Amino acid sequence: MSRIGTAAVVVVLVATGCTTVSEVGPDRSATSACGVATAELADEDVTPLDPAPSPRLPVTVTSADGRDVTVTSADRILAVNLYGSLAEIVFSLGLGDRVIGRDTSTAFPAAAALPLVTPHGHDLSAEAVLDLNPTVLIADDSIGPATVLQQIRDSGIPVVIVDDEQTLEAIPAHIRAVAGALGVAGAGERLVVRVQSEIDAARASAPKDGAPPRIAFLYVRGTAGVYLIGGDGAGSDAMIEAIGAVDAGTAAGLTKFRPLTSEGLINAAPDVILVMTEGLDSVDGVDGLLKLPGVAQTPAGVNRRIVDMEDGVLLNFGARTGKAVEALAKAVYRSC
Repeated sequence: MSRIGTAAVVVVLVATGCTTVSEVGPDRSATSACGVATAELADEDVTPLDPAPSPRLPVTVTSADGRDVTVTSADRILAVNLYGSLAEIVFSLGLGDRVIGRDTSTAFPAAAALPLVTPHGHDLSAEAVLDLNPTVLIADDSIGPATVLQQIRDSGIPVVIVDDEQTLEAIPAHIRAVAGALGVAGAGERLVVRVQSEIDAARASAPKDGAPPRIAFLYVRGTAGVYLIGGDGAGSDAMIEAIGAVDAGTAAGLTKFRPLTSEGLINAAPDVILVMTEGLDSVDGVDGLLKLPGVAQTPAGVNRRIVDMEDGVLLNFGARTGKAVEALAKAVYRSC
């Protein structure tokens, strides 16, 4: 469930050329009929630190699994997890030219052409990893299986595990862990300052007056028959609360992800439904989403207030999170 949780999607509205949050204001009635939109980053790619750092190795770090790991080379880096956040951090540190492969969720332009090491969903292929001959592998508990990670260790490749807590507050620790393992701790601090300032600015742009909108985050995969609603601790709640809105699932007493039911969603009474773009596509768009239990009976369903955002951005919790929060806020509070 934790893997599904942080990959879930909430429907978010955004319009081309929309105004800033401060310009729009908190008038819920003005945004209730804005319809369907997609929240998009102004720039889909990562922004690397300039100048790029030079790794100072070897270093010995304590991995999140309790192992002491010595990294002697950062020439061929693999950074993989369910969310794509680890590779995003490596590229943002300015070390993207050293990355030799990617996971399924790492799809931003600078990394899109790299070979996949997760050919079957989010499970690592030992053969694919070993064929690339990495000098270090950085991962977290969202990816596996454990037998493959051990096989990689047994081959002599250092494997550094990062804590997999997916929250806004955990992002600085993740950046420091990745930077430390690659021998660029100073660059890690520079990136922490940049990312935290972007998150703080995005949070500050949310309206402070008026009744905040209620947003329900739905994780839907029509092809697999998976329909869930997020609540407290799902990860989606952090993004929703960061823009000054109320997470409808949490307000209804839900935790993590729970099966979507008509009664539960109607009781949550969201003004906006937030979903991932691929999830929305999997149910044949907004019309298909409105056929799911309870959706059409909510204020969001009545007003077709559905917002979608790219799967690898909304709940990534990587170095572009501040930009993701800003895009989400602009989508929800935009003028019509």
